[in-house]
Amino acid sequence: MSGHEHGQREHPHEHGQHQHDACATGPQLTSIDEHRERILAEARVLPTHSVVLRDALGLVLAEDVQNRWPVPLFDNSAMDGYAVHRDDAVAGARLRIVADVAAGSAEDPSFGVGEAVRIMTGAPVPSAADAIVPLENTDIGTSISETPPEFITITEQPHASAHIRRKASDAEAGSIAVSAGAELGAWQLSSIAAAGYATISVHRRPRVAVISTGSELIDPAATPARGQIPESNSILLSAALRASGVEVTSSTTVPDDNDALRAAVDEARAVSDAIVLTGGASVGAFDVVKAVLDGTASIRFDRVAMQPGKPQGFGVLDNTLVFCLPGNPVSVAASFEMFVRPALRAMAGHADIDRPRVTRAAAIGWRTPAGRAQILPVIFNDQIVQPASHGGSGSHLVSSLADAEGLAIVAADIDHVDEGDAVTVMVLS
Repeated sequence: MSGHEHGQREHPHEHGQHQHDACATGPQLTSIDEHRERILAEARVLPTHSVVLRDALGLVLAEDVQNRWPVPLFDNSAMDGYAVHRDDAVAGARLRIVADVAAGSAEDPSFGVGEAVRIMTGAPVPSAADAIVPLENTDIGTSISETPPEFITITEQPHASAHIRRKASDAEAGSIAVSAGAELGAWQLSSIAAAGYATISVHRRPRVAVISTGSELIDPAATPARGQIPESNSILLSAALRASGVEVTSSTTVPDDNDALRAAVDEARAVSDAIVLTGGASVGAFDVVKAVLDGTASIRFDRVAMQPGKPQGFGVLDNTLVFCLPGNPVSVAASFEMFVRPALRAMAGHADIDRPRVTRAAAIGWRTPAGRAQILPVIFNDQIVQPASHGGSGSHLVSSLADAEGLAIVAADIDHVDEGDAVTVMVLS
């Protein structure tokens, strides 16, 4: 984590009225919605390209995929058993087995009255058959040998078309298998393969660089001297980005040095669609990110009405989105979920850019910051929600992230959550 705001805990006000005065935020604060709208206005959908199916997991389909063939392609057996003339296959009937059809076979054996064909699951149904008798509905039972038996006795008559998957019963040729805009999971990819395609057109993954700033930051495995802290924000962000389907182009830690930061930003924007910086976004004397980037291109720094995460910077530099987040770990996590992740999902072509939200009853009461929306790591179940940390809502309470299952989002005009109050929860998993 970066320590530019480390120790500057954002204390909630003492709780008074349940509702704040509407002007409590003051003109100097930007609302979450205003900051988000500014970001999303710049989060343009990335170009499309063709990829093989094995590389398309999690991407967004750019064009409708039509079935090249009917699905199924032909009448096939849904069971291991025997293809029969249903009228012959009454209970107690003894039928001669005259052929054997395996999955993948091109054979179409004919058979007459009193005869049947052994057939395996997925094999094409002989044209003469109008039903399949499963193995278990014969005197032979489910035992199966390499060669078919000479005779079988039916123990239960099948209904018409029993256990036959009819050609085009799932989809006609030319029908839509998967629609443009679909997020490609295992089931969608399977449908595309069944439709007859090995490559598809998708929106490109966003390429994102991570830059964590702070002269106090050291490798997590190193032993900190006085004033030093382990660097964790780049780990948090890189993992969160990858979990969001993003390609991380680089992850860099730079000291509080203007030239070093400029060089890191120049290197990152050459190969990235977005850069996420942490630390140095506030008003401190050594806040290098703000010193270097404020006023560059469209980048500007605002005080957003949220806790944690009040200091935020954003803009576009040579077509690269630049997010400047606070340095404390909970601030980074909250800012990522509120602003960065939705923008990157929009760039990747996702129609649904936000995580699901649910409403739960507060298991205990807690205070919230005056005039700012609270974004609080929480644990919850089907009925209740409570803070993940026992130490309050400070932005430095990184231990709360390990247990958190969601983020409670409490509106800026609420100064206290009472036990039993309805709370909105952003679900993180």
